[in-house]
Amino acid sequence: MTNGQQRGEDNLVTFLSWIASKTDFEFREMTVRGQLSRQEISRECGFTRSVFAQNPRIKDALKTLEDELRARDVLPVLAESSEPDGSPPVPQLDGRERLDQQRLKRLESENASLRAELTKLRTDLEHYRRLDAILAETGRFPR
Repeated sequence: MTNGQQRGEDNLVTFLSWIASKTDFEFREMTVRGQLSRQEISRECGFTRSVFAQNPRIKDALKTLEDELRARDVLPVLAESSEPDGSPPVPQLDGRERLDQQRLKRLESENASLRAELTKLRTDLEHYRRLDAILAETGRFPR
């Protein structure tokens, strides 16, 4: 059985090798609210989320990683906190803006397809109104 210190070292080695195995694109995909998803990192590394709070070396390595990713524009830049209470800075909405743009494109595409369907249905309705008028007038169905 290993003691806590040895387990902490093992977790640090696992975390550092995990960092080395990831690309900028993979880091960008696991961004949540302007920072890397702790839940996803812990799941991939095989330790609990509490490791980030309990192991100062992993906590420092994660902060360093996020700072480097911000410098390379992989993560959004943190906005400076305007509150003097020392609360952590709030991330800018680069990720949200990107999601909004994707959502806007999807909705515009859906809107265009619905407009095309509506035009077709209106054309069909006009055709059937003419058939109905002829049938009501003559009592015969035209060929």
